[in-house]
Amino acid sequence: MNKYIFCLLLSMFSIGAFLASAQKNDSVYMGQYGPWKTEASQLGMRVSLVTCGPGYDEVYEVFGHTAIRVIDSAEHTDMVYNYGTFNGFEENFELKFMQGKLLYYLSVYPFKDFLPEYIERKRSVTEQVLVMTDSQKKAFVSYLDWNAEPENRAYKYDFFYDNCATRIRDLFPETMGKDFKFGKILPADSKVTFRDIINDYFYATKWERFGINILLGSRIDKVMTDKDIMFLPDYLLKGIEGATISYYPQFTKGMETVAPADRAPMSTNKIAEKPTILLPGGPAKPNNLSGPLVLTCSIAVLTIGGLTIKRLRVLGKIMSLSLLLITGLLGILILVMWFATNHQGCGNNFNILWCLPTNVIIAFGSMKRRSAYALVAMIFIFATILLHIFRIQQLIMVEFMPLLLALLYIYGTIYRNSKINAAAANA
Repeated sequence: MNKYIFCLLLSMFSIGAFLASAQKNDSVYMGQYGPWKTEASQLGMRVSLVTCGPGYDEVYEVFGHTAIRVIDSAEHTDMVYNYGTFNGFEENFELKFMQGKLLYYLSVYPFKDFLPEYIERKRSVTEQVLVMTDSQKKAFVSYLDWNAEPENRAYKYDFFYDNCATRIRDLFPETMGKDFKFGKILPADSKVTFRDIINDYFYATKWERFGINILLGSRIDKVMTDKDIMFLPDYLLKGIEGATISYYPQFTKGMETVAPADRAPMSTNKIAEKPTILLPGGPAKPNNLSGPLVLTCSIAVLTIGGLTIKRLRVLGKIMSLSLLLITGLLGILILVMWFATNHQGCGNNFNILWCLPTNVIIAFGSMKRRSAYALVAMIFIFATILLHIFRIQQLIMVEFMPLLLALLYIYGTIYRNSKINAAAANA
């Protein structure tokens, strides 16, 4: 169970820290996959955004990855700045990750050591060369170099709000100023939430999607802005693809150079060239039959059938005991992830309404007033459905509804039997 939960939460991007040397060919810099003409500038520097497509071998590959590539013809280097690295040998590594307290690092290493993982796993790699002035390049790369210093390179990873993509997203306005604007990504009337996007990415890995929808709370049912959605590399690519920077006429006021606020810009330029595919990647994983749907439907049929058909009463008791115990343990896990970790996405998790921790107690029949408990539990399940309808916290209802129906039938049976036993005792 711990291993599964750890893998479930390990929704981070690519890992690595390598050292090697680069190659050079006079006026044309030779990258591993071909010649790159350096932009005509005094710096001789070429900066680009690298976006790696999703993979399906590991949970953390599903959302892709983002990095910055810097080719410096003067220094004869081709380096990648990667915010998605961590120390797997750190003491209490798994515990710190579960608690949301694991440190991630900005690592800098040769680009030729960045690609092999994506070649091996047949994942796509796309590059967008950034169109910058020398001063903008200098500010951009200087910030990266400062951030890569030993005392600055660590940060506390948060999947939604502080990851490899958000770090690079925030770097653009930080270094290029208020005249930089990201491109439009979402329609004006978009109602897309964090959960919607996550479910889309997990279309082919339905067990992970099922588990994540249990562990993540209502905070991820927030409607996203363009800035929010750029926590994912694919959407950061789109934001940069349409990004612009405006240049205003300037005049001297005393000792300062000032751009008048009430004048139109002289020009508004795109910040990135058209994306170039470095690696095409393999075919997308097929959308197969939902394992969780088969499981929950089977649970519902066996539970309701066992509680309804007299000859299957033993099966009904076994299914009731198992489902109450499992949902009770899930409820305890939800509370731990909500209150004992720093994972923001696990907060305000109303799945606790149907994954009642107290089910562990009632599963073994050691609770008084069982009829009242069952009645309250049924009300909580209806509340869960209402929360879904009003988009406060959504579930994939086609997969979860059979489970909720089975629980309703169990609670209904407990309520009815408790009333019958109470009436018999009073007779």
